[in-house]
Formats: sequence, structure tokens, C-alpha cells
Amino acid sequence: MSLKKCSELNFVKGYENTKIKQYFHPYNTSSEISYSLAQFTLETGATSKLHKIKSSEIYYILEGKGILEINKKQFHLEKNDSAHVPANSEQFIKNIGTSELVFLCIVEPAWKKENEEILE
Repeated sequence: MSLKKCSELNFVKGYENTKIKQYFHPYNTSSEISYSLAQFTLETGATSKLHKIKSSEIYYILEGKGILEINKKQFHLEKNDSAHVPANSEQFIKNIGTSELVFLCIVEPAWKKENEEILE
């Protein structure tokens, strides 16, 4: 059993212009899980860097509005929307709202630095 409280987690700077709170990952939870779950925050008007990872992802929007681009196709997302990003897809997300864009990202298999490539 593992419990993570948002108020007790510190943000780290992400490689794609984001702030990240890592909730669950095999390295900080247990080897019983193969995915990772993190909360991302993107400032008003900001865009993450174009990137791709070898894992598939689920984005779930908690706050704000954004455009998620996957392989040059754009999707408008807002609070309580979700999207699947297939493995090895070129992607970025842009905050188009008037407040922070906050979203969860579930990565399967779990995110690893060596599996992510920044494309810009």
C-alpha cells in the first residue's frame, strides 16, 4: 500500500516546459506496478516541447483548456476530458485558457528518461 498526498509532493521541472508532481512510479511505489502517474502543470499561454516517448499515455485534464497535438492532428481538451496518445507519437500540449492547465498523465509502461526524445 502506498499513499501520495498532493500537498506533500514537490514539483520538479519537466523536460517539456512543465512542472511535474510524480505520484506513482515503480521506483517510488513498488515493483508491482508497471505504469507511472504524474500531475503536470503548464502556465497560461505556454506550450510543452514537441516530443515523443516509447510508452503510451493517457492525458486527463483537471483544470484549464488546452490543445493536444498528436502526430499533427489537434484535439481541444478541457476539464474532465481525456485523450490517449499512442506510443512513439509526436506530441505537444498548449495551454489556451486564462489559467494554469493542470492534467494527469498515466504512462504505460512507466516513463523513463531514456525513452523520451525532445524533437525541437
